[in-house]
Amino acid sequence: MSRTIKIVIGAVVGLAVLVSAGTFVFIHFIEGDAPKRLSLSTTGTTAAPSNEPLDGTWRPTSASQVGYRVKEVLFGQDHDAVGRTNKVSGTMVMAGTTVTGVDLTVDMASVTSDQSRRDNQFRGRIMDVSSFLTATFKLTKPIALASSAGTVTVPATGDLTLRGTTRSVTVDLHTRRNGSNIEVNGTIPITFDEWGIPSPSFGPVTTQDHGELELLVVFAKAA
Repeated sequence: MSRTIKIVIGAVVGLAVLVSAGTFVFIHFIEGDAPKRLSLSTTGTTAAPSNEPLDGTWRPTSASQVGYRVKEVLFGQDHDAVGRTNKVSGTMVMAGTTVTGVDLTVDMASVTSDQSRRDNQFRGRIMDVSSFLTATFKLTKPIALASSAGTVTVPATGDLTLRGTTRSVTVDLHTRRNGSNIEVNGTIPITFDEWGIPSPSFGPVTTQDHGELELLVVFAKAA
């Protein structure tokens, strides 16, 4: 092997090492860790449940969060890409301890992450928010909640609409009464091509063919 070829190979290997090392430093030290998964603990302190009757209409508060979590790979380094919004609207209707209806709408144009380039891809090519501004969830089966205090996990079935595609989904929801509010938390796995969502991969960033929709909705009783 000639000296020139050895130099070229060495330079390529050295460049690859530098890129990998630089990517590691950027992801783990500059960009930092991705936000933790949404959970009931995300809302902070808890208060004793109110004795107010549950019957009636409840609406999401600004403490609610809905968003995505997708595994990204950049030059061999894994990182969770996370985007969220608190622009959640709609209603939850209760009769006693039974949830008879849920109709939620999320403003997809307001979803943001820690990277503007990622957000531009999300709003444009990936979710096309100019054509599909909102995502929605409508409960199709009533949910019976336990009357006891504490956290209760129940399956919820409803129609989820993403990027204009509607599919029936069932998700385990963790619910609790926190003071005068009702908090609901869950995760829905999303396989992109089932919803007509283009692969989020762009440039040197590749992603898996699936991600997660995370939600933490804090409901307050409507006046």
